[in-house]
Amino acid sequence: MTVTVVTDSAASIPGNLVDELGIVVVPMSVIIGGTVYPDGQLGLDEVMARVGEGVSTSGANPGEFLTAIEPIDGDVVVLTISAQMSSTYEAARTAAKMAGGMARVVDTRTAAGGQGLVVLAAAEAAARGDDVATVENLARLIASGRVPGVAALANRWLGMNPLFEFRNGTAHPLRPAFSRDGAFERMLTTWRHTMVPGARLHVSALHAEAEEDANRLLKQVEAEVVPATSFVAPFNSVMVVHTGLGLVGLAWWWETT
Repeated sequence: MTVTVVTDSAASIPGNLVDELGIVVVPMSVIIGGTVYPDGQLGLDEVMARVGEGVSTSGANPGEFLTAIEPIDGDVVVLTISAQMSSTYEAARTAAKMAGGMARVVDTRTAAGGQGLVVLAAAEAAARGDDVATVENLARLIASGRVPGVAALANRWLGMNPLFEFRNGTAHPLRPAFSRDGAFERMLTTWRHTMVPGARLHVSALHAEAEEDANRLLKQVEAEVVPATSFVAPFNSVMVVHTGLGLVGLAWWWETT
């Protein structure tokens, strides 16, 4: 029996991989001035330019998941953004019940690049997460309540580059770096410490209007290990509302046989 993988747009998976593996993506939404825009409809720069109009975000709702699940023949596994970060997981569970139990819902306990790699692994299995990131400014994260305000003081008063790690379903602030290059080196050091001899590396570098930095980060990884999976992709607009532009993240996992 076939198994179809469904996820939400927070996973930020490139379109070519979505098509190749038959993944179904349910979009989250950005709300600007009372108007709802499905994730991806507006560019990241336009979303941030309109922050002054009042910007919020919304997870996918049960009806949207149900619309995605019902036409699918065979079994369905829905892999969502961390339940601690969004209502999307509960919406997917509600939809699964409404669909008569044909779908199993799993909380990936991560987001963005980490979530995307989990989804890709599941889709590849059906066809046959440490996440560390740096942002240029913590203003959007502070406004969203996703990191402690004390972390912003280091950025505001000392000019540091803040870092955080997505672990156990939530973002955890790390010791900030004194420069953007220093932040990237800290991310690479964290990655190196997780190396598993003989394991296959799956890695992604995501960014918010910082593609050059993301490419440079991934090339540094590829210079040390040849990955089984690697890609650069933009973060989704829902994520960037809470982080601001300039975000660069590295996500990976080691596949052992």
